[in-house]
Amino acid sequence: MLSEDELLACGMKETQSRNKKSRLSLLLTKSGSHENVSPEKKPQAKPNHIAPDMAMRWSDSFEELLSHTDGVEVFTRFLRTEFSEENIEFWLACEDFKTTESATKLQTKAKQIHAIFIDKEAPKEINIDHSTKAAIEKNILQPTRSCFNVAQDKIYSLMKRDCYPRFLASNIYLTLTKRTGPPAMTRRRSRSFVFSERPDGTAAW
Repeated sequence: MLSEDELLACGMKETQSRNKKSRLSLLLTKSGSHENVSPEKKPQAKPNHIAPDMAMRWSDSFEELLSHTDGVEVFTRFLRTEFSEENIEFWLACEDFKTTESATKLQTKAKQIHAIFIDKEAPKEINIDHSTKAAIEKNILQPTRSCFNVAQDKIYSLMKRDCYPRFLASNIYLTLTKRTGPPAMTRRRSRSFVFSERPDGTAAW
C-alpha cells in the first residue's frame, strides 16, 4: 500500500495534470471523422466577460496571448474567420500530446493527430513541407513526446508571424479592448463673427 506522503504526492500530480489539460484542451468536436484527441472538452469563451485590460495584455506578445485560456479561445474564433483554425488546433493537440505519460495513449493520440492534421486525406490538414510530414509518419511508428515538435514549431512560427498581427488589428480583438478604431471627430458649432451695419449706423453681429 502507498504511504500517506505517496498518496498526497499522487493527488498533487493528478491535480496539476488536470489543470494543464484544462488550459490546453483541444477545440475540436466529434463530428464525422473529427475525433477529439483531448480527454476533456473546454467550454466556449464568453468574450463579453473578458475585461478590456486583460485583452490588452494579449498584445504584449504571442506567448502572452496563448498563456490565457480566453486568449486561445478568441484567437481560435478569429482563425475560423480566416478558415485556418486547424493551425491552433494542431498546436494545442501537440501541447496535450506532450503531457501524455501512458505509452498506449501516446500511440493512440499520435495516430489520431496524424489522421486529423497530417495525412494527405486529413480533414484539417496543416500546411507543412514534405520532409517534415515524412519524418512524422516514420516517428509515429514508435512515438515519443517529441515526434511532432518540428511541425509544431513551424505552425507556431506561422501563426506568430502571419496570423497574430492580423488578429491584433481585427474587429474581434479591438472590440474586446474597446478600441474599435479612432473616435469620430465631433464638430462643434462655432459662431461666425460677421459684422453688419444697422440702418441707424450701429454694428450688429
